[in-house]
Amino acid sequence: MNLPDRPDLSLELQRLRAAQSRDPLPGWVTRARRLHALEALVRDHRKEIADAINADFGCRPAEETDMLEVFPSLSAVRHALRHGKRWMRPQRGLADIAFLPGRTEMLPQPLGVVGIIVPWNYPLFLAVGPMVDALAAGNRVMVKMSEYTPRFSQLFAELVARHFQPDEVLVVNGDASVGQAFAGLPFDHLLFTGSTAVGHHVMRSAAAHLTPVTLELGGKSPAIIGPGARFGHAVERIVFGKMVNAGQTCIAPDYVLVPRADVARFTTAAREAMARLYPDLANNKQYASVATERHYQRLTGMRDNAVAAGARAEPLSDTADRPAQRLLTPVMLTDVPDNLPVMQEEIFGPLLPIVAYNSFDDAIDYVVNRPRPLALYLFEEDQARIDDVLTRTHAGGVTLNDTLYHIAQHGLPFGGVGPSGMGGYHGEAGFRTFSHMKPVFRQARLNGTGLLNPPYGKRFKQMVEILLRRG
Repeated sequence: MNLPDRPDLSLELQRLRAAQSRDPLPGWVTRARRLHALEALVRDHRKEIADAINADFGCRPAEETDMLEVFPSLSAVRHALRHGKRWMRPQRGLADIAFLPGRTEMLPQPLGVVGIIVPWNYPLFLAVGPMVDALAAGNRVMVKMSEYTPRFSQLFAELVARHFQPDEVLVVNGDASVGQAFAGLPFDHLLFTGSTAVGHHVMRSAAAHLTPVTLELGGKSPAIIGPGARFGHAVERIVFGKMVNAGQTCIAPDYVLVPRADVARFTTAAREAMARLYPDLANNKQYASVATERHYQRLTGMRDNAVAAGARAEPLSDTADRPAQRLLTPVMLTDVPDNLPVMQEEIFGPLLPIVAYNSFDDAIDYVVNRPRPLALYLFEEDQARIDDVLTRTHAGGVTLNDTLYHIAQHGLPFGGVGPSGMGGYHGEAGFRTFSHMKPVFRQARLNGTGLLNPPYGKRFKQMVEILLRRG
């Protein structure tokens, strides 16, 4: 089903809602069939997907699409297929002691129709990931793709129409006005992945219908190199986390906190790591382009603004920028004034500010005194220092002695905190996000509640005293 750019979104939502009402609690066979369809969509069209994303970016290496989008998408589907039937089981227990022999249940119930708004930077995984959880939970899904990846967005709409019934999953394409209308629909749950600025608008739109939201935003995710870090390892993993997809990753290390005495050492090690990971950058087809001209101009403006204000730019490669291909030379920035855009806004590209610190406490305080990030990376071997950072800081997720990989753990929810988002998903946490855990109390045939009926006399007072003592 190839939808027009401006479908009647309200009618489409009504159609999905009507289909859900005919089967409000799909069994595992139905849910597994939908998950297998999603698996086939990704697996069988891997090359078409990589080609479309590459065309949208200008250069997005197929290796990165496989590693960062195809693999986690398939892994998420297969995890749900292994565990989803168990997630569906009611959680049963005994009632509180005062209400025995009554029993309790928590019944996972699909919310209904879930809306998903997908960004441009990982257009496959950030569509499929939440779809897996919503479908495993028994919901129907509407997906709004990004207008900044038009080739992939069109392909994804066609593939979904080929693999799903039109009243199971629906893909919507269109410009920002379509996205705004989509966010204002009365979904049973809305998940948005994107910038904090747009997240404000999405939440306001959803509030009109009291639509519950999961917001996966961003922010300035710090990497801290502690005094006890394996220094060379830390630098390489930070360079890796920053340079895959040319830094266009919501959990990419945004800036690095480095002991002041080690800044020059970091610069040398970062250039060496860049040369190992991306040799001959001028001709290297495994280094991604900046996805849009607007974003390219924003990044070069950030960099040039910082240099004009007195920051030092240390290129991590001798290759010059290639504006026609939107290839931006990775640059490390030192001595950056804190009030500049590169230190206040999420960078989302291959610019890496270095913040020198005098003491480890200073590094922690620097993170604590700024908006709570989506991710935090700490390189340190001393457990006391690790515990100190984990105790004092807030972040959506943390990876110790590496970057990015907390997002790939099915047993960990993925989400932000404060300005970096709200709610989470992935694995069982995602199943719960897109389910209502309906509480049920089952009263026993023989029970003592009649002892608390009016009129309230001596027996009532005795029973209340017993309840008050036992709590």
